Amino acid sequence: MPEESGQEKTEDATPKKRQKSREEGQVGKSVEVPSVVVLLAGVATLYAMAGFFYKRMADVMRSSFSFTSIPEVHMEQALFWMQTYGMQAFWVMAPLLLVVFLAAFFANAFQVGFVLAWKAIEPKPSKLDPIKGLGRIFSKKSLMELLKSILKITIIFYVSWRAVKGEMPHMMRLYDHNVATILLFMVKISFKIFLWVLLAMVFVALMDLIFQRWNFDQQIKMTKQEVKDEGKQTEGDPQIKSRIRQLQFEASKKRMMQDVPKADVVVTNPTHLAVAIQYNPLAMQAPQVLAKGAGSIADKIRSIAKEAGVPIVENKPLARNLFQWVDVGQSIPADLYQAVAEVLAYVYRLKGKGRG
Repeated sequence: MPEESGQEKTEDATPKKRQKSREEGQVGKSVEVPSVVVLLAGVATLYAMAGFFYKRMADVMRSSFSFTSIPEVHMEQALFWMQTYGMQAFWVMAPLLLVVFLAAFFANAFQVGFVLAWKAIEPKPSKLDPIKGLGRIFSKKSLMELLKSILKITIIFYVSWRAVKGEMPHMMRLYDHNVATILLFMVKISFKIFLWVLLAMVFVALMDLIFQRWNFDQQIKMTKQEVKDEGKQTEGDPQIKSRIRQLQFEASKKRMMQDVPKADVVVTNPTHLAVAIQYNPLAMQAPQVLAKGAGSIADKIRSIAKEAGVPIVENKPLARNLFQWVDVGQSIPADLYQAVAEVLAYVYRLKGKGRG
């Protein structure tokens, strides 16, 4: 619809649109953040538990390759060894695997919370369309991924070159050392390069997260018409709501006019406002407003009151206060008791009822 109408997507996505996109698995997240967090957690765990891993794995290797005699190897024996020593190796590496799993889970949860979207993994025939596939290859998103990959390669090359350059004087003297020393030096250099690259990738991941969230917000923007249509679906058509309010008002006005003949007095402004008041001391604690209105409604109240023989009293301040502060069906507030009592007493005297 937006494409056909030519409208631009200029409006921020509504909460309903965001929730729908979330249910479909469309969220603004970066794949770089989990990768970096997993690597950082893995490196930190290996560094902290290096002694534990070395000792335990050495024990596994020692027990698996130590024989008192030449064993008789056959398929069942080989499977038994693989199961036994494989499980031992697994339990040795279990802390590292657990840390990596938790790091991946919380890295994704940090970005988008917990999302379980089955629609995201449903097979879609459109994904097999070669034309759309070419469109995805040459899309803006693919271009950004290419630039990001070039940036990562550049960072890795630069950091590696700086690390190796700083160790060049030490490398030139390795010819006079044994193989173990050379291997240890290579391990240290590799770890140093890996650590510096990882720290640089943290910056890349943060920048990518900011970009992905911004790009996602741009993708789910809505046209003005889409916002209006969603508002109609959520709150109902404004025209229908207006018609319902009009019908409710007409019904309320009809009931109000039916109550005017029951009033003891109608207080007027004298022409703009009219308020019908009833007081039954046996059933009411205070006088009540049966009807009120302005303009044509006030004229209608006065007309019905005249036909029913209800007295009409002009009192501008009282009429304004009753119209402004007392709703239909409510009792008179205490600060208006005296003014209303005076009007009722006047009416009762006119009728000769003598009620106080």
